[in-house]
Amino acid sequence: MIRSFSEKTFKRICNQLAKKDAHLAGVLATYGHPPMWTRSNNFESLVHIILEQQVSLASALAALKKLQEYTGHIHPEAILKLSDEALRACYVSRQKAGYIRGLAAAIVSGAIDLAAMPQLPDAVVREKLTALKGIGNWTVDVYLMFVLQRADIFPVGDLAAVNALKRLKALDRDTSRETLLEVAAAWAPHRTVATMILWHHYLSAGKRSY
Repeated sequence: MIRSFSEKTFKRICNQLAKKDAHLAGVLATYGHPPMWTRSNNFESLVHIILEQQVSLASALAALKKLQEYTGHIHPEAILKLSDEALRACYVSRQKAGYIRGLAAAIVSGAIDLAAMPQLPDAVVREKLTALKGIGNWTVDVYLMFVLQRADIFPVGDLAAVNALKRLKALDRDTSRETLLEVAAAWAPHRTVATMILWHHYLSAGKRSY
């Protein structure tokens, strides 16, 4: 079964989670509802997520804007025509350039069909995308959450979400991955929306408070 959420249901789900979890209720009471972060289901969105791997959001956005300026429109064919030097000029590392080219080639060949992704279960989407070099579970989690609006994802590899969870629940810094997943399981089947509340707390409270 494919579970998703929409602009019509987002705030209602936030409020439902707040009734179940006093810590999430506190975030909403202090900072209001989080934004419903979304991105279009296209090649550019996946490129953006790849650029965000292990760097600041600002750095990733700067690289994305450079690519937009250089290509006019970020699509697979345009990326495959760019030289190594051109990609470096757009602040894209050699490693990520390889990942982005691999994704572009998979889309051009038909191995990856983004238009078909909304009809596929989470596990199938994950299997198809992680078959590509440089696309791991964190990248797929963000794609599922932001692009496909899948409702029940907790990105345990996301430092901001994990740090916010540890702070809200007063968990030790060395809390295991398994324990984090157990805590997040209480928010099923709406772990994605709960995570957006965590990110909202992280961004609103300020990183220095962590």
